[in-house]
Amino acid sequence: MAALSTPSPQQPPSATTLGGTISDLQPDILQTHIFTLLDGPTLAATACASSELYALSTEDKLWRDICTSSWPSINDPDVSSIISTFSSGNRSFFSDSFPLLHHHHHSSSFLTASTEYFVSAVDIYYKNVPIFSKVARTETLTDWFKCSPLRVDLLEPKESVQTSIQYQTGEKDSSVKQLEENITLSWILIDPKRRRAMNLSSGGPVSAQRHWLTGEVVVKFATIMAGDGGEKEFVECGVVVCCGEKEGGAMEVREVSLVMEDMEGRSLNGKESLVILQEALERGERRKKKSGTEGKGRYEDFVEMKRERKERKQRLEKVLDMVCIVTGIAIFVSSWTFILLR
Repeated sequence: MAALSTPSPQQPPSATTLGGTISDLQPDILQTHIFTLLDGPTLAATACASSELYALSTEDKLWRDICTSSWPSINDPDVSSIISTFSSGNRSFFSDSFPLLHHHHHSSSFLTASTEYFVSAVDIYYKNVPIFSKVARTETLTDWFKCSPLRVDLLEPKESVQTSIQYQTGEKDSSVKQLEENITLSWILIDPKRRRAMNLSSGGPVSAQRHWLTGEVVVKFATIMAGDGGEKEFVECGVVVCCGEKEGGAMEVREVSLVMEDMEGRSLNGKESLVILQEALERGERRKKKSGTEGKGRYEDFVEMKRERKERKQRLEKVLDMVCIVTGIAIFVSSWTFILLR
């Protein structure tokens, strides 16, 4: 009796059989209908999939659109001109500016190079919607810059920028909580000579409080980076945003400024700051943000280090004071003993 043959199960058609691979799509369809829907990190990951996708996803116009939508301030013609000189244009700029900056190790072998100026491209967002954008140029070769404490102010003393944001009413500090939870900042520092950029912001605020005198809400952002040892073992690059309330409850931005301080709370001058910033530009790691509070956590660690350092210094000063007192008493007693017994 002939054995019955069992028919082999039918294999489901593969994706290639049904619709082909993604490489079979027309390049213009990929670039205009698919890649334009991706954000920067996703587009960068797509470029790693194949050589064909890499060639298509490195088109500068794609990255230009991503950069300008992320940071409206770089629509400034001067900034656009500088970015065009980067090794891979807007793609290099995004790679430098999008991740959080990590620079915790100073190298004594790092050689600084003179630069005529650096550019700050700053954007403030409320619930991820831009409410403030400005570009500032800071000259670095003047004696005033080198010897004075570094401070970059984007607004004049009596200047303000009105927004469409309405302050929440209700609890006493509801406006403080409102800004702390919803406001974010990007401060991109650009070195035209080195053709590099970095984002000096912590992303979200590290603190928010109401000013005791003016009643303004002071929101602080900070990045901690390696200094050059001693009191500058680590330095804080802090950005302060002051927001006030106009008649009718509308919020306005009244101050946006950047300063750098060491672990003693001393402001660094322009020359000291430039050395640290240039090393961070060249050797600082750019890491993907793991959480929205990562920058705040590093700032809190820095504050704790400052507190411990201050306590050690106070203990040392007490010991030295005690030694001085004991030495003085010993000299006084010895002097009178010599006088009385001679």
